[in-house]
This record gives sequence, C-alpha cells and structure tokens, in this order.
Amino acid sequence: MDVAFETNLPPEIVKKVVETLRQVYDPEIPINVYDLGLVRKVILENGVAKVVMTLTAVGCPVAGVVAQEVGYAVQSAIHVEDVEVEIDFEKPWDPTQMTPQGRELFKSIYGYDIVEQYLQA
Repeated sequence: MDVAFETNLPPEIVKKVVETLRQVYDPEIPINVYDLGLVRKVILENGVAKVVMTLTAVGCPVAGVVAQEVGYAVQSAIHVEDVEVEIDFEKPWDPTQMTPQGRELFKSIYGYDIVEQYLQA
C-alpha cells in the first residue's frame, strides 16, 4: 500500500489509519484530510500515537477541531490510550501534496485540475 505519510506502523494498522482518516474532512475543501495530503506522519512511540499534520491555510479558525478529529480517528484505528497531534506549518501545504485520489476528487467537485493549475502559476 502506497501511503502518503511517514509511519512506523505495520501495514495492516496503516490501512486502518488511512480508512479512518478518510472519514475526516477539511472544513473548506470537501475532501478528506488523508487525500488532501494534510497528514504527514503517524508513528507509535512509547505507546503514544504521534501525528504531525498541516492545514490548507495558516490561521484556519477550526484548526483545533480538525486536529482533534484526526486524533480521534487515529486513536480508534490504533487503539492506544493517548494521541498527540501537532500542527506543523514549516512546509506549507500545496496541491501537489494531494494523493492521486484527492486530485481526482477535486477535479470531479470543481471541474479543473488544481495541481496542473498550481504548477503553471
């Protein structure tokens, strides 16, 4: 399985994580956080699931809510007591970080290829 984030989890757990992350949606773009490429890392360290993610825009007013939903999704997939979610803007999000499925979803919703448009800018 080709995974869009860094992980140290076994493949069967990664599959569950991806499935649950596909149930969490960005509040501005109606595509899930996994296929948008917002989740950058999901690792298990000393019994704690650690998630690093970004958002499509700095200053998103619902950043805390999205991070909390991602944390709940990962916790339900991995079945751990504690999940730490870090929002990282060091490398800003751009459309090239979307999965192929996310790109196709965007095209079907909005009628154009955001990655192609972004690369031409």
